Amino acid sequence: MTTDQQNNTPEAQKGAARDTLLSRRLAQDWTQGSILKNLLQLSWPMAITQTLMSLGPTIDMIWVGKLGAVAVAGVGISGVVVQLAQGVMMGFTQGMRALISRAIGAKDMKTAHLVAQQAAVVAAAFAILMALIGHFFGQRIVSLITSDPDIIRQGTIYLRIEFIGGATMTFRMMMDGIMQASGDSVNPMWITVVYRLFHIALCPFLIFGWWIFPDMGVRGAAYTGIIAQSLGVLLGLRVLLGARSRLQLTFKDFQLSPSVIWRIIRIGFPASVAGIQRSLNQFFLQIFMAPFGAAALAAHVIVQRLEMFIMMPAMSFGQGAGVLVGQNLGAKKPDRAQKSAWLAVGVVELFAIIFSLVMYIWTRPVIRLFNTDPSMDAIAIQFIQIAVFGWLLMGFQFVLMSCLQGAGDTMPTMIINIVTTWVITLPLAYFLPKYTSFGAVGIRWAITASTIIGAMANVAYFRSGGWKKLRF
Repeated sequence: MTTDQQNNTPEAQKGAARDTLLSRRLAQDWTQGSILKNLLQLSWPMAITQTLMSLGPTIDMIWVGKLGAVAVAGVGISGVVVQLAQGVMMGFTQGMRALISRAIGAKDMKTAHLVAQQAAVVAAAFAILMALIGHFFGQRIVSLITSDPDIIRQGTIYLRIEFIGGATMTFRMMMDGIMQASGDSVNPMWITVVYRLFHIALCPFLIFGWWIFPDMGVRGAAYTGIIAQSLGVLLGLRVLLGARSRLQLTFKDFQLSPSVIWRIIRIGFPASVAGIQRSLNQFFLQIFMAPFGAAALAAHVIVQRLEMFIMMPAMSFGQGAGVLVGQNLGAKKPDRAQKSAWLAVGVVELFAIIFSLVMYIWTRPVIRLFNTDPSMDAIAIQFIQIAVFGWLLMGFQFVLMSCLQGAGDTMPTMIINIVTTWVITLPLAYFLPKYTSFGAVGIRWAITASTIIGAMANVAYFRSGGWKKLRF
C-alpha cells in the first residue's frame, strides 16, 4: 500500500481529524468571540472535573458509613484537616494561575512557561512540609477536635496516610492549574475521569478486603485516594511533557527564579489565607459540634459532602470565568472580563436554585444514601433545610471570589473570608448553642448566615471595579 493510500484509510482520516481538532482547541484565543460560548467551553470540563473530585470522597464516605458512625466521624474530622492543607496549596496554585493566564492573554508564552516551572518547586516544598506534619503531629491535630479515643484512632490513621502521601495531591493540583490557566480544561477533565473512576472501583476492595485485597477499613479509604492521585500525576505528566498540552512543560536548562517564586507566593498567599479560613472554619465547627454526639457530627459531615456537589460546579464555573478574566485583563479587555464574571454567576445561580429545591423536597431519601440509622434523620433533615438558604447564593460567593483571584486581586477575598469566619460564623456557632435553645442547629444557622453575608460582600467589592486596575 502506498503512502497516499495509507493516508486515505478511514483510520488515518479519523486520526487526522482528531489532530486537527486538538490543534484548533489548543490554539484557541479565549479573548475573542462569544463570551458565553467561551465560558461554557472552558467551564463544562471543569465542572465535570470538580464534580468527580468531590465524588471520590463522597463515595468513600458512603462505603466508610458501612463501618459505623465512629468511622464516619473519624474520616470526616480528618477530611477537614486535609481540606485545610488543600486550601493552602490551592492558594499558591491560584497565584500561579493568575500569572499564567495573564501571560497567555498577553501572548507571552516564555513567561507562562517560566511560571509553570517555578510552580513545581513550590509544590515540592509544600509536599515535604505536609509529610512531616502528618507524621509527627497527626494524632495531636485530631485530638484538638474530639476526645473520643475511637474517633481519634480512626481519624489519625486516615490523616497520616493522606498527609504523608500528600505529594500526589499537591502535584496533581499544580498540573491541573497549569493546564486550566493556559486555557486547556479538557485534558484535566479526562485525567480526572480516569483516576476517579479507578478510585471509585478500588475503594470497597481496600476497605472491606474484597477478592485478593486485605481488609483495611478506614486505612483502605486513605490508600485508595493516594493510589488514585498517583495515577492522576502520571497522566498529567504525560500531557504536560508531550504534544497534547497548550503549554508544554520542559525542565531542560531549568534555573531557579526566586523572583517568580516570590510573585507566585505574594499573589497566592492571600488566597491561601482565604482557603485556610474556610478550612479553619470547618475545623472549629467540628469542635463545636462534637459535644452533641456522634449523630450530630455525622449529620454535619453528610451536609458538608452534599454541599460539595453545589460548591464544585460553582467553583468550576468560577475558575472558568477566572481564566477568562485573567486572559482578558492580559489582553487589556477589562469590560469583557467583567461580562465573563456575571455570565458565570447567572449560570451557577440557575443550578443552585434547582439543586436546593431538590435537596429541600427529597431530603430523607438523600440522607438514606449516606446512613441507615434512623436516629440521625431528624437532625440531618434540619441541617440540610437550613443549609439550603445559603446554597441559593453560592454563585455570588464562589464565582466572584474565583474571578477576583483570577484577576490576581486576592487580598479582598482574604479579608472577606477572615471577617466572615472570625466575626460571624465562629462567634454565632459558639453562642447560639450555648445561650439559646437552638442546640446543634444553631451551628448550622451560623454557617448559613456567614454564606449570605460573604456573598453580599463579594458582590459589593466586585462592582467597585478596583480589580480591573491591578498591576503586578
